[in-house]
Amino acid sequence: MTAAIDVDGVTVHYGDVLALDGVTVTVGTGRICGLVGMNGSGKSTLFKTIMGLTRPDRGSVRINGGTSSKARTSGTLGYVPQSEAVDWSFPLSVRDVVMTGRYGHMGFTRRPRRADREAVAHALDRVELTDLADRQIGQLSGGQRKRAFVARGIAQGATVLLLDEPFAGVDKRSEATITALLRELATDAVTVLISTHDLHALPGLADEAILLNRRVLAHGDPREVLRPERLALAFGMDVLDRDVLPKAG
Repeated sequence: MTAAIDVDGVTVHYGDVLALDGVTVTVGTGRICGLVGMNGSGKSTLFKTIMGLTRPDRGSVRINGGTSSKARTSGTLGYVPQSEAVDWSFPLSVRDVVMTGRYGHMGFTRRPRRADREAVAHALDRVELTDLADRQIGQLSGGQRKRAFVARGIAQGATVLLLDEPFAGVDKRSEATITALLRELATDAVTVLISTHDLHALPGLADEAILLNRRVLAHGDPREVLRPERLALAFGMDVLDRDVLPKAG
């Protein structure tokens, strides 16, 4: 069976700085995979490389057996960005933001048809934002904004979804809504790669986890990947708080 995400020997430099070093990662269809690492470990670079926005010096990326560019164009590859990467003052409603996920289905006119409007309505309902559909996106809470971008991926019809720190600064309701929704999407054969600093919650969310520090230090069951001795390789023992780590076993 073709892997949903297949990263093979990817190395990326920014000038003289090594960002990724021979990274090889395979994530199967319908799996939720957590991506863990400290700031500067290469998580964002890996996301950009998977999206086809950064070209590796060596190695390759395949999405459902095809190129990242093809996956983006067809709408099968979706992305939920970090909050700081978005201009929240832009005059778009929540519905408008979710509708941007349908652009690949509209052709050059980008004029929504009935199928597009129905897909957006369905996506908004799944993330519990129907009542806020006409609200300017910047007026939403942090958690609601994240849910809006998840809705965009749903409306888009993405079968591979990348989420960059979706739980940062969100309320408990949004965190629970997003977690439940990701599990539902995985059941529907959507593959999810999620970057997160929430180590305690990861075993309850993800089927597998990747520990990254420019190269893959561990990949497998979250409780095994998050063992203190492995985290020490990525974060350093002096910054580990064992009280907040999930129990291994």
